[in-house]
Amino acid sequence: MRFFRLLRILAVAFRFGLDEFFLSHERLRFLRPFVKLATFWRRLDRARGERLRLALEALGPIFVKFGQMLSTRRDLLPTDIADELARLQDQVPPFPSSLALATLEQAYGKAVDEVFLLFDPEPVASASIAQVHLASLHDGTEVAVKVLRPGIAPIIAHDVALMETGAWLVEMLWPDGKRLKPREVVSEFSRHLADELDLMREASNCSQLRRNFLDSPLLLVPEVYWDYCYSNVMVMQRVKGTPISHVATLREQGVDIPRLARMGVEIFFTQVFRDGYFHADMHPGNIFVGGDGRYIAVDFGIMGTLTDEDKNYLAQNFLAFFRRDYKRVAEAHVEAGWAPKDTRVDDFETAIRAVCEPIFDKPLKEISFSRVLLRLFQTSRQFNVEIQPQLVMLQKTLLNIEGLGRDLDPDLDLWTTAKPYLENWMAEQLGWRGFTRHLRKEASNWAVMLPQFPRLLHHALGEIRTGELERKMDEAILERKRQNRLLSIVILLLAAMLLWQVWR
Repeated sequence: MRFFRLLRILAVAFRFGLDEFFLSHERLRFLRPFVKLATFWRRLDRARGERLRLALEALGPIFVKFGQMLSTRRDLLPTDIADELARLQDQVPPFPSSLALATLEQAYGKAVDEVFLLFDPEPVASASIAQVHLASLHDGTEVAVKVLRPGIAPIIAHDVALMETGAWLVEMLWPDGKRLKPREVVSEFSRHLADELDLMREASNCSQLRRNFLDSPLLLVPEVYWDYCYSNVMVMQRVKGTPISHVATLREQGVDIPRLARMGVEIFFTQVFRDGYFHADMHPGNIFVGGDGRYIAVDFGIMGTLTDEDKNYLAQNFLAFFRRDYKRVAEAHVEAGWAPKDTRVDDFETAIRAVCEPIFDKPLKEISFSRVLLRLFQTSRQFNVEIQPQLVMLQKTLLNIEGLGRDLDPDLDLWTTAKPYLENWMAEQLGWRGFTRHLRKEASNWAVMLPQFPRLLHHALGEIRTGELERKMDEAILERKRQNRLLSIVILLLAAMLLWQVWR
């Protein structure tokens, strides 16, 4: 099966002239005459970026989805190719309703009309992984039913395996390949696809995001009906709203568009810096506006996560950018280990300033984040900055946010809107409030450990005496070790006492 799929991919690649991407490498130049002789019949009258996009569309929805993600990696692609891949669309033809009904009957073990009071066999949305039908439960609750596309799992497995081979070739043949980590990019893509193939995971993603924003005035996340969910079926609350791309309709409904744009920025930074858990597929097709003015999110197959270290690094960089403290940006890169330790901070600072300074004091309509990102990636290449695969989804989301913000309010001042939120978050994390919050968080652990201190102290002193007898170490060195151990225990006891006072 994989062999025939590979033949299909090669046939499409040759038909659209994609061989030029590989034959441009010095090591493969000797193959050019043979390939030219074998493909004398084809006519390549389109630009290379367009041909690549058409080839991905011909290979099917998984390659389309990969092209969409790849379009955000402007550090990995030339500008013309990245711009062309950005034109790829999510919409794919739906699969037959008979297959959807068969999937539901197999999952529930009974006829569809026994599970749902009403079920619309015509899908309201279709994507590469699944499609959505509207239905009603027997108690009258209106729901949306997401059904996994039948037979998609083996196709994805074969295609991802071939992508991994291609990424390996990129690392071997392209001088910048290892630094840009294409295999890790494919691995990240594969991991998110695995999540999308299990609708129970998507349901849990939806449930987590809903819990994070429960009763929020900013964002509505639909409720999941767990009794009806399986790995290939997800049932959730039906939400009604206006697509966020229909700006004229929203104005007619009396929605405050500039406020809506500011809310979008706040939602993004709340997800990233408060929760470290964010919706990573925020294109206009997945975002609606409810009658109460709140955002409504759908499609939770791709979610991004950030560690505390990632959040701290990003917050410091964002704040430094907003304050135009480019030296701090450069230092943060070196401290995080993303730039080599021998990097000249003053040179790195100058390069970052040249990229970022021109965009300040400009409204969103005059800023292209894609161009800024491109120049930042060129700067990172110059200073051998390692690309962090865990931030690929965040980068993709940032580009989505740019598009949404530009459609809603081109005059939005992104810097002014975001800066107070970031400053408050940094104060919560690194200031006195952050210190006391962390102490309270660890209080339960200390409550368990405190009663054990006498036994641990006795055990530690016993180990010291045993070590003295067995190893016959020099008494001065042994005394120093004993003092260090006792000092550590005293410090821990003092910290515990402080914690107890704060907790009370």
